[in-house]
Amino acid sequence: MRQKRIVGRQKGCHRVQTTDSNHDHPIAPNRLAEAPPTSAPDQIWVADITYIPTDQGWLYLAGVLDLHSRRIVDWAMGPTIDSALVLSALFMATLHRSPPPGLLFHSDRGGQYAAGNFRDALAAAGLVPSMSRRGNCYDNASMESFWSTLKLELVYRGHFATHRQAQSEIFDFIEAFYNRQRRHSSLGGLSPADFELQNN
Repeated sequence: MRQKRIVGRQKGCHRVQTTDSNHDHPIAPNRLAEAPPTSAPDQIWVADITYIPTDQGWLYLAGVLDLHSRRIVDWAMGPTIDSALVLSALFMATLHRSPPPGLLFHSDRGGQYAAGNFRDALAAAGLVPSMSRRGNCYDNASMESFWSTLKLELVYRGHFATHRQAQSEIFDFIEAFYNRQRRHSSLGGLSPADFELQNN
């Protein structure tokens, strides 16, 4: 019963807007639509932002996912949704993975990803920007699928009193469970981490 009440509460609450495409920043073309299938990790990353309810208010989560292995490369969490949040996720992802120049980085066309400081960071890392069509979440389906998994398997099954609690449990979900244990039919029944090891 508790789980049903929590799920109902989440479905009944208003949807938080995480993508504001009404800005004057340049929009990158949708290069993902024309990209060939990946053959190894660190060829295409996709990124997005979602929100987590807590008693202290919304906690925003920016994630970066490797399209080949479905691994969450890195992420950042914070109480505000701005370019600093996505910059932090990008910085950690490039620090931990050292991607080769030319990696395709796909996101929605929100102001956080289109901002000059984020575009500069992509260029400095040698990454090629790509953005979804306006209002089309299917262009970033893999990242949307992860958000759905996170919320169905963690967020909607419990309750976060504080940002710190949410951050701790999300960290454990991503690193201890999703990346290393959760099996994917699209990966031949392997976890993202095991799939990457097999492909090395």
